[in-house]
Amino acid sequence: MIRVDIVSDVVCPWCVIGYRQLVAAAEGLAIELDVHWHPFELNPGMPEEGQNLREHMAMKYGTTPEASEKARARLSAIGEGLGFQFKYTEDTSMSNTFRAHQLLDWANEQGREHDLKLALFEAFFTHQRNVSDIDVLTSVAEDVGLDPDEARRVLETEERAKNVRARQNVWLERYIQGVPAMVFNEKKLVTGAQGIERYTALLDQFNG
Repeated sequence: MIRVDIVSDVVCPWCVIGYRQLVAAAEGLAIELDVHWHPFELNPGMPEEGQNLREHMAMKYGTTPEASEKARARLSAIGEGLGFQFKYTEDTSMSNTFRAHQLLDWANEQGREHDLKLALFEAFFTHQRNVSDIDVLTSVAEDVGLDPDEARRVLETEERAKNVRARQNVWLERYIQGVPAMVFNEKKLVTGAQGIERYTALLDQFNG
């Protein structure tokens, strides 16, 4: 078993792709992964109601509509090859993810953080759901077997907020500025979606 710590955000498409590539590499080597997720906010200043994705990309990166469309098509094609559906529309919005990370922090204590993380990826990218909305988050939590009433209480009280901030700061202090960032067996750090071939080589270094 190889431990992989993954710093990511639930609205990061390359985090989905990187994870799926990693899993494909592990399956090819018949290696079991011990995955641990860690919080990172791509847009900590994002308003609760979110922002149209095209507008967001234009404001943050200067991305033109043509470049945005090309990037969406590329992500969709890569995702399809990895068994994940990115369903972009004209109304696709970027969400604030601080609440999602609070819910994940709580789910970690229930042993369900991994399941919830994958479900949130799907909720956001495949079903276009607002992962800042408490009703949405409660529903996704229930879908993976978590107590929806307790999930709602955790979100409404924000009792996990301080812990999430502290966990984020651990990685910020290690100069992590982009995601996905993966640490293999607490020794080797790689950033960005590396591709199946590269992940295969990385895992092979620690195999056996």
